[in-house]
Amino acid sequence: MMSSSSGAVEAVEAILAEGGDADDVLRRVVAAVRENGNYAWAGLFFVEEGSLTLGPEAGTPDEAQRMRVPVLWQGVKVAELAVDGAAADAESLERVAVLVSGHCLVGWDTGGEPWES
Repeated sequence: MMSSSSGAVEAVEAILAEGGDADDVLRRVVAAVRENGNYAWAGLFFVEEGSLTLGPEAGTPDEAQRMRVPVLWQGVKVAELAVDGAAADAESLERVAVLVSGHCLVGWDTGGEPWES
């Protein structure tokens, strides 16, 4: 039996296969992770000058139930994938983090402005 979180991995694989601009792809990815993983919220935080800045997000945050997994590129943390939900599936989230790592390399410096979703 397939878990809903593995459905999120399949949805992300399909989005990445379609391609497109990195920002559009990542917006679709967080929406798919939230929806297919049955999470209240999903988002990506990008490493900018040593700190994390919220990028694309979907849903309603509930930080009390937040799980974060690092997004690594060649062993260097470039982002974090975060979800809010009681039944977070670390294995599926780690797989999504690997899949999106190349898309998280784009310069996401917002100059202190909130992410435009």
